[in-house]
Amino acid sequence: MALSNISGNAFCDVILTALHVTSGTSTLGTITVTAPIKIALLSAAGNQTTAGTQISGGSYVAIGSGSTGGINTSTNWAAASGASQATNAVLSQTNMPAVTVTSIELWDGNGTTSKRTEFGNLTASKTTASGDTLSFASGAITSALA
Repeated sequence: MALSNISGNAFCDVILTALHVTSGTSTLGTITVTAPIKIALLSAAGNQTTAGTQISGGSYVAIGSGSTGGINTSTNWAAASGASQATNAVLSQTNMPAVTVTSIELWDGNGTTSKRTEFGNLTASKTTASGDTLSFASGAITSALA
């Protein structure tokens, strides 16, 4: 027997809002997510259990076990709606190395135990030359729950 969720999209919207916390922390069960959410740029995709390979070089700082590194999404998330939430500002990394970015991951900003919360491949890989700026248009990064 299949069960239906009577809360529908509203329930999913609450989860997405908690995952993309813009200040402070939010808690989902036993998992606490700490702002700011950061974007890790990857040259090789990760999967459900293993993080991808972050790029290195230029002024990009890889996300480690602390709150530094990545592209800070800050408060740049639109309201979740219809079980989907997207960024609402251009997000950029200046002074890129010569690299091809194939995918991204979202990490929380906890100062000692950053957590990888989401991952996905880019619709099209982005190749940069040394010194280029890599930008994601407003709305280009979207999370959805089905």
